[in-house]
Order: sequence, then C-alpha cells, then structure tokens
Amino acid sequence: MAEIHILIILFFVSVESATVIPPQTDILLLALFAAKKYSVILLLASAVAGSIIGGFVNYFIGRYIRVFENKKWFPIKQKYLKQTENLFQKHGRVALLLVGMPVVGDAVAVTAGMLHINPVLFAISAAISRAARYTFLWIFSLLSL
Repeated sequence: MAEIHILIILFFVSVESATVIPPQTDILLLALFAAKKYSVILLLASAVAGSIIGGFVNYFIGRYIRVFENKKWFPIKQKYLKQTENLFQKHGRVALLLVGMPVVGDAVAVTAGMLHINPVLFAISAAISRAARYTFLWIFSLLSL
C-alpha cells in the first residue's frame, strides 16, 4: 500500500503539471512505478485527481481571460481568439479528450474555459484523458523494466 506522504506529493505535483508549468508528474510516476513499493491504483488515482484540479486552473483562467482581451498588454489578438473558438466549436467534444496531453492539453483547457464548456463534461474528459496518459506510463514502465 502506498504511503500517504507519497500520494500527497504526487497529488500536488500533478496539480502543478496540469497547469502551464512544465510537467514533472510523468518522471515522478515512472520513478514510483519502478520502485514497486506503492499501489499502482492509488498512484494513478492520486495523479489523475491532482491533474484534474490542475486542469481546472487552466479552465478557470480561460473562463475569465476575456475580461482582459481589450487591454493593450493582452498577449492574444482578437483574431486568434476567434479562430480558436471556431476550431474548438467544430471539434470541441473530441478536443476535450486532448486535455491530458502535454502542451496541447493546456490550450484545450483554457479554450474550454473561454467557451464556458460544461465543467462536468470538462472534468469527465480530463479524467479519461489523464487516466489514459498515466496508465500508458505504467504500461511503459512495465515494458522497460
């Protein structure tokens, strides 16, 4: 059984990695899988839970980013916001499954927030996507040992 402090650390690293800060969860998870001291199910659950919360950080950034779009310092041009909205509305529900991917997932989460996608749908998509990603890492760790 996984020790609680390992699950807590993994949870917070997962929160951090699900935001725009570069991911560290994958490396930590691979190390914990390789140690073979901890419950795989608990490691996966902790990483997925933390990642979902981190994804919601990006979701809420997107949800409220439009407040600043008319400011001179705002880094995204209106034209690009509209293009992103159009692409997301065309492929939105499928795109939500990319929320667990590095780099692309952050943009998907922010866009989902900008478009006020249902938070429950976002959470379910994030859970599926993150669970698939971390399960793949676990399988990879089994094959590489």
